[in-house]
Amino acid sequence: MDLQHLLKSKRKKYYTTGSNKETYWLTRFFLLRGLGFLYFLVFFPIIHQFEALLGENGLLPVSLHLQRYSSYFDDSWFTYWKLPTLFWISATDHFAVTLAYVGLALSIVVICGYANAFIMFFLWLLQLSFLHVGQTFWSFGWETNLLEIGFLGIFLCPLFDGRPFSIRFPPSKIIMLLYRWVLFRLMFGAGLIKLRGDSCWSDLTCMNFHFETQPIPNPLSPYFHFLPDFFLKGLVLFNHFVELGIPWLLFLPFPLISAIAGVFFILLQLGVIVGGNYAWINYITLVMIIPCFDDRFLKKFTPNFIKENFIYIAKYRNVKWYQSVVVLCLTSLIVFLSYKPVMNLIGPRQV
Repeated sequence: MDLQHLLKSKRKKYYTTGSNKETYWLTRFFLLRGLGFLYFLVFFPIIHQFEALLGENGLLPVSLHLQRYSSYFDDSWFTYWKLPTLFWISATDHFAVTLAYVGLALSIVVICGYANAFIMFFLWLLQLSFLHVGQTFWSFGWETNLLEIGFLGIFLCPLFDGRPFSIRFPPSKIIMLLYRWVLFRLMFGAGLIKLRGDSCWSDLTCMNFHFETQPIPNPLSPYFHFLPDFFLKGLVLFNHFVELGIPWLLFLPFPLISAIAGVFFILLQLGVIVGGNYAWINYITLVMIIPCFDDRFLKKFTPNFIKENFIYIAKYRNVKWYQSVVVLCLTSLIVFLSYKPVMNLIGPRQV
């Protein structure tokens, strides 16, 4: 039997006998590449925009921001704890653009399929550094969302081995649940803030004027604006259904249910993308949705040249003891840090 027939027989055997196992090798494969894509969206514009926005002669110079912060805390060590950023080393334009190029290069490396904990940590550190000096220009919620899912990404991949599939470091199901927790808070919080923010979400009239008043309409926005009234109200109902009802399905112990939830989330995000322009907030949400799907779902949409590698590692599901310890510590940290966000969600004055 030649090599081609051997690969074909092994692939067939796996698809017929191993498809009932809940694994997340392909999930991690696509999730890491999605994170790399998001970091690319972050660092590529910085190269062209930093000097005008935050540069030495920009609108809000980083050096002045750091001086004000330092004087407020009397230049103590507490200053660096409250505002951790690499820009304490230097606030020059050359240093900032160099950091952006490094981030851009590392993001391309991750997109190409190579990621380890050190690469993911440095990308997270760069995002943290720019966020803490970005002031008005980095004050959007999705910047912080990227920090959270990027931080989880550090623990998703091996410490040194950057290959796409490493049998020595199987994906942790708990990490996938932590990603779903981020997605739950994002979607459910968005649904609650709509109902609490404006009565048009309860009387189903928001879409009657949404498409003409959103920040950046796109060429299709006028067509959505002139849809029949009953259809526009149906869009509001669909939004409430997806953001307030579907998130509760993420934690049920049935992979098919979470996959169905993921499909609904994708439909909502694609609808927003088609009808408007919200920078990369919808794309980061799409990346957050990837952990809703396990290998059994994703392999149906995965090219054969990727699945050929996946065949041989899908059976490795045992997590090493030291990996379990790290994941347990990470989970404890996330539970502790989730207290205030949860209180914000259920409190009467949601931010």
